[in-house]
Amino acid sequence: MIRVAVIGTGGISHAHIKAYLRFPDRCRIAALVDIIPGKAQRVKEQYHLDADVFLDHHQILDMDIDLVDVCTPPFVHAEITINALKSGKNVVCEKPMAASLEECDAVLRARDESGKKLSIIAQNRFRKPVRDLKALLDCGMAGKVRQVTVNSLWFRGHSYYDLWWRGTWETEGGGCTLNHAVHHIDMLGWMMGTPEKVTSVLANVGHDNAEVEDFSISVMEYPHAIASVTASVISHGEDQELIFQCEKAKLAFPYSVFASQPQPNGFPLMEPDKAFEKEAENYLSSLPPLEYEMHDGQLNDVLCAIEEDREPAITGEDGRRTNELITAIYKAGSTKTTVSLPLTKDDPFYTVEGIRAHVPHFYEKTASVENLEGDLSFGNFRKGESK
Repeated sequence: MIRVAVIGTGGISHAHIKAYLRFPDRCRIAALVDIIPGKAQRVKEQYHLDADVFLDHHQILDMDIDLVDVCTPPFVHAEITINALKSGKNVVCEKPMAASLEECDAVLRARDESGKKLSIIAQNRFRKPVRDLKALLDCGMAGKVRQVTVNSLWFRGHSYYDLWWRGTWETEGGGCTLNHAVHHIDMLGWMMGTPEKVTSVLANVGHDNAEVEDFSISVMEYPHAIASVTASVISHGEDQELIFQCEKAKLAFPYSVFASQPQPNGFPLMEPDKAFEKEAENYLSSLPPLEYEMHDGQLNDVLCAIEEDREPAITGEDGRRTNELITAIYKAGSTKTTVSLPLTKDDPFYTVEGIRAHVPHFYEKTASVENLEGDLSFGNFRKGESK
């Protein structure tokens, strides 16, 4: 039985807790930690958990805990993860991995020295249409990727940034690029790797109660392809997509396949190449089913990694790569220059202090509340996807 401690009992922790409760024969939530008095106790009672409740994560470091699950605001991700690893515990940490590349590297060192498992949350990789898109790209039937469009479009009302830790570079670590587009940037890095150059524009056009950006647009240059990435929390409808224009076809999430047929004059026929669509469908039908999706899928994988003594599907290196792409966006947008990758340790944006010294403060935070009412959402589920 894997004993789990959940650190931070805010909104995202509920997705984690519900996932663990799906595996009662394999794991048990043994501890809940939150710095706000009474908050962890209320969550314990809500889910009828047989768990101890604490105000400080240091209190669980000497406990018999197998897995620490970090669901706190981003600015303490690295500290808690490192402390848990050093105390001999496996860790799964919510996105983003840390507040800087320096912190990411410190986390990876702690993992290597401890010999424990580390996984960074990127639950969208466990959605069937995302898995299918990755499989089609990897099998090569569409040919080389030429151009990618990433639209990480979300909507958050003005009050969103009233929550005490949101909306500042110090506690949230960034705006929509870091904490929303992180999902789609992770998928881009998973499918395309690290680009050579990044150019970006940052803006705040709808939230005058936040220092951080609520919109960014970036161009990423790969050796033989270009990717454009838009991050937003001002977009009604939350139309999110990844579109890969390849040599032989378009492959997209939400799932879509389209192969144009050229005429002798180069113009396309009106009808798509049905043979390609059929080939793609046949290939995808041969893939194994996904028993669990989203957080259920990733946390099941983490449990399996511990049980089977293997690496989790999403590693610390995956989390660092995503952080590096986001850091490059912030550097490019802040300095109004094109940034080359990889970023080195002497780069000003390698450290938390360097990032804070160079990023723009669009507005000053004007409100700070402990909790906000309402449910969390994980994006616009379309075209037959179940929530």
